[in-house]
Parts: sequence; structure tokens; C-alpha cells
Amino acid sequence: MNTVLRYALISLFISLGFSGCKKKTDGPHFATGIKIGEVTDNRAIVWVRLTNDSLPAGFGNPMPEIVYKEPESGEIVEEISGNRNAYTPVINFPPEDAYSMLEGATVGVEGDIMIYYKPAKSDHWEHTNWVSVNPDKDYTIQYELTALQSNQTYQIRIVSRYPGSDAIGESIDGKFKTAPSPDEISNVMFAVSTGQAYVDQDAPEGGFKIYSAIMRLGVDFFVHTGDILYYDNLAKNEKLARWHWSRTYSLPTNFRFHKNVSSYFIKDDHDTWINDCWPGYETKFMGDFTFEQGQAIFLEQVPIRDKTYRTYRWGKDMQIWIMEGRDYRSPNTDPDGPEKTIWGKKQKSWLYETVAKSDATFKILVSPTPIVGPDRLNKHDNYSNKGFSHEGNQIRQFIARQENMYVVCGDRHWQYISQDDETGVREYSCGPASNEHAGGWSNDMRMPEHQYLNVTGGFLTVKSTRTDNGPLLIMSHYSVDGEILNSDTLSLQ
Repeated sequence: MNTVLRYALISLFISLGFSGCKKKTDGPHFATGIKIGEVTDNRAIVWVRLTNDSLPAGFGNPMPEIVYKEPESGEIVEEISGNRNAYTPVINFPPEDAYSMLEGATVGVEGDIMIYYKPAKSDHWEHTNWVSVNPDKDYTIQYELTALQSNQTYQIRIVSRYPGSDAIGESIDGKFKTAPSPDEISNVMFAVSTGQAYVDQDAPEGGFKIYSAIMRLGVDFFVHTGDILYYDNLAKNEKLARWHWSRTYSLPTNFRFHKNVSSYFIKDDHDTWINDCWPGYETKFMGDFTFEQGQAIFLEQVPIRDKTYRTYRWGKDMQIWIMEGRDYRSPNTDPDGPEKTIWGKKQKSWLYETVAKSDATFKILVSPTPIVGPDRLNKHDNYSNKGFSHEGNQIRQFIARQENMYVVCGDRHWQYISQDDETGVREYSCGPASNEHAGGWSNDMRMPEHQYLNVTGGFLTVKSTRTDNGPLLIMSHYSVDGEILNSDTLSLQ
């Protein structure tokens, strides 16, 4: 559709009061659902966003229309030829007053929430005070529940109201499980995914099949290793960046999953800013949207405390380390050597210290990008690439010195188990969220490191359990429908 006709239709829709969303009834609403995260044995963060309408703008509504200014001639072009970092985007659509019309858009609204919560086996509800969402943070709030009981399933109910009102607007129910205490022997299982591209949805109702499959397994929690969404082509300002979160977490499968399963979120390049990015990366391609804004929006849109690298204990047998791979990295283009880093000195020191203090039976390091690989020769952004060989060797050697420590990684669009030839470090790549997003490798490219290889979508589960023979760690790859594709059982080293 040409721009003149598009603007004419937009003007007509606006003049008729068309919002692109379901009309407001009692509110405020929860069109983007809730997220529960950073769960410990006695705490949890509940993320809430209030919206004007109960449903997002529907499928078939307009999408952003971005064209580009050619760097030399200044000519406006629809397709880029050459180095995209030199091209300046021009937003043809939406204009300032039409963002709510975009497919998947939800308009935030001011209001208050109250959270009711209780162990599932209890009849007594606790509740918070009324607290207000923050208009400066996309009408979100992150509320930390404290003094929780360990190893319990909690039910929660969140109610909303407009500012100054006594009337309850809407309620939403959810649940999560707290971690067992560090000295408690308990089976623990969590799921891991990566590469969730909106254009590669595979669930008929909207969203991704993996979420229903993971819920059927009854996992204790979920880890998203990054590339939660893909900013690159359509997020040219903060509004469009937040729209990516709105359309992703109003999808039916995502909405349902995240109110029932707690999560730990990691960001990678595409949900920070742009492919293979780092602090100080220069490009015109992202328009008015900056790396620093991407960092801030991530902290705004997921339940998280003050650091993006952290460790969590789940009972006597399981501890996970969640790594940050974008905020502290050197440019990919720097020559390799002792000063070139992905994790940065402070994060590495923290990792070494916290691992040394841990007495968990199994230690799981969750990385947004590969540490073992192998990866494609044209990639330069992770520890399995030559570009970060010096620090990659250090990290692999450190992991190899630990007892019962394994790597789980995201980013790669295929599943694998690899074992490093030199150190013996074993890495499990979870694979992307849908088959449509799988690729970048082929099943006939099996390398000596590969213990398992499958170019497919799906997810990984990590389970600690005990038998008469002692503690076991079971790593299982699944298809998008929840079929086991490969399972690897590990005993104590």
C-alpha cells in the first residue's frame, strides 16, 4: 500500500475513534500478562504492566513501515545494498498518534495493583498494599514478595484499579514454585530456550508450541537465554522497542505460560539492540534507538533485580549461574589478547568467587552464547570463535577444573551436545523456539566435538534427581511438540 493511501486510511480510522484494540470495559487490564522471576527459596519478583484494553491490536492490523536513506545520494530506498550501518531509517508508519494501531500493540495506562498470594495448600491469603505502576517505565511495576516458604507452589491473584478509584478493575491469576533450601534434597527440573522470533510463530492460537509442551512437563522454572525478540529491523525508537515486548507477551501461548511458570531472563544482541552489538558500537541503522535504551528497556520489561549476571540455588543438588554477554564486552573487531573480553573482569571475578563457595552437587552455567561450540567460521562474537580465543580458553579451563559443572547455551539455531577436545567441557545448546527459526548449520556437518546434533526447534530440560546409585543430572532435548529427541544422563564425576 502506498504511503498516501495508508495515511488516508489512518486518518479515517482515527476520526472514527478506531483504536485497533478491544474497547475498554472495566479496567485497568493485563493485556501483556504478568511475569514471575528471580525466585529463591523465600523471595520472588512479580512483574505487572497495566493496559487500557484487555486484548492487543489484532492480527492483520498495520505493521511498521520503515524505509532507508541511501548514505551517498540521500535517496529513499526500501532495500539496503551494502553496509547497513551507513543507512538512516525513515519511519513512514506509524505517525505519533497511531502506535496503538500496530499489530500486537497495547496501550499502557496508569493505575494501582494489589497482589494476593498463598501456598497452594493453604486457605489463608496474604496481600500487599496498593502500589502504582510507573508511567515512565511503560506502566510497569516489579514487586518483590518476601518471607515465602521454601519448596512450595504459590498461587497469586493480582487485582487492578484506576488511580483514586475504589472499584476493582480486573484480576489475573497465576502460580510459581519457590526453590528448595540449599540443604534440601529435592528433584529439580527446569527448561531452557532461545531464539523467539515473532515472525516464526508456530502455535495455531498465536505464539509458540514449546510453551504448552514445557508446561505439560511440570518444570520448576524456565530460563530464556536471550534473543527473546528481534529489534533489528523494526525498532527504530523507544516506542517501537517497547512495542516488540507488547506484541510478544500478549501472544496467547506466552501470556498463559508466564503467569504459571517463573523465569530467569537473559538478554543477548537482538534484545539489547542489534546483531553482534557491544557498548560503543556505531550504526545509523537503528535510528533514534540506542544501545543504552535497549539495556534500560530490558530491565524494565522483565522481572529482575539490579544485576543481569546472578546465581540461584535450587536445593542441595542444583545451582545455576546466569551470565551477561553484552554489557561488558570488547568490540568483536578488536585483536584477540588478554584485554579482550566478553564477560568483563568484574563478572569473571564474581563467577570464580561464587563457584568456589558453592557446595551444590551440580553446577550449571547458563550462557547466552556458546563457550564450546563449534560455531560457523564467519562468526566472531562468542567464546567458541577465534576472535575471543584467549578468554575462551581461560573460561573453558576454569570450568574443567570444577566438579560436575556443565554449560547450557542459547543463541545457536540448532540443538547440540558438544565436548571440548582439550578440556572435556560439555556444552548443551537448547535450540530455537520454533522449527521455522532453525538453521545456520546442517545435520551432515557433524564435527568431532558433537555428541548430539539436530538442526531443529524445541527446548532443553535440565533435571537433578537421586537414585539408589546417587545423584544424577539428566539433560534432555525436546521437539517443539514435547517429544524427547535425545537424553543424556550424567553421574558424579
